[in-house]
Amino acid sequence: MSKEDLELDDDDFIADDVEEIEEESPAQAAKTNLSKRRIIDNLLEERRLQKQMAEYDYDID
Repeated sequence: MSKEDLELDDDDFIADDVEEIEEESPAQAAKTNLSKRRIIDNLLEERRLQKQMAEYDYDID
């Protein structure tokens, strides 16, 4: 993956409709927020690992 594939926009994490958030039950909203947080954490972890691999010295001598 290139760095362009990993660019995150703030718009990706903002709900399209404010009323949509208000209509959700607290349990459903918490589940949705946790799900979104896990997705973000996974993307950040992937980015961190790719950076480590790019910096890794592959000298096999």
